[in-house]
Amino acid sequence: MKIEVWSDFVCPFCYIGKRRLEEALESFPHRENVEVVFRSFELDPHAKKETPFSIHEMIAQKYGISVEEAKRANADIGKQAEALGLTFRFETMKPTNTFDAHRLAQYAKEKGKEVVERLFYAYFTESKRISDRDVLLELAEAAGLDRKETEAVLADGRYAEQVRNEEAIAAQLGIRGVPFFVLNQKYAISGAQPVDVFRQALEKVWAEEQQSSSLQSLAEEGKTCTDGNCAID
Repeated sequence: MKIEVWSDFVCPFCYIGKRRLEEALESFPHRENVEVVFRSFELDPHAKKETPFSIHEMIAQKYGISVEEAKRANADIGKQAEALGLTFRFETMKPTNTFDAHRLAQYAKEKGKEVVERLFYAYFTESKRISDRDVLLELAEAAGLDRKETEAVLADGRYAEQVRNEEAIAAQLGIRGVPFFVLNQKYAISGAQPVDVFRQALEKVWAEEQQSSSLQSLAEEGKTCTDGNCAID
């Protein structure tokens, strides 16, 4: 079974959704036969690397609410994260552009190294600016990537095409918000759904694989999930 996950590293629901999927996989008896592949998606391709606004102020501006309302909304998201063992430090987060972070993830994927979790953790928990070249090199080196080679990759724009290609596929699929999970290129789950939703999806797709049954649409069954996601700008 293959699960493709479109997500962005500054999307709180993407980190929450990632962890919920992982929890579902932990109790899935066939988890060793499941391949999870993370795909690139930028919530705001035009985001600046540095901004004078806090995450609360940016959320307030985006949704037309007060800063206090944004703080309450973020606090609620933080509680959801905490229930999964994650720590979101909204007061010190550094909103930024994620294009280079996605290029790094593409490079790491080709090399068989894992940086997705490190990028999420760096942004949400360590309050690092994940567009900063030194930060990316530090994360790459910690993942076992060669620092000099990574520096060359980031300097000459490599893997930009891969990022854009995956974003183009997202557009073709009609993906407007993340996280977005595609199972076996047939079924879709949109949003950071409860663990049980992922468990049920895993069981359904696995049973279908074993029975070689005909394609059914989760949408037709009323099971397409649409909430708990970050919307594109």
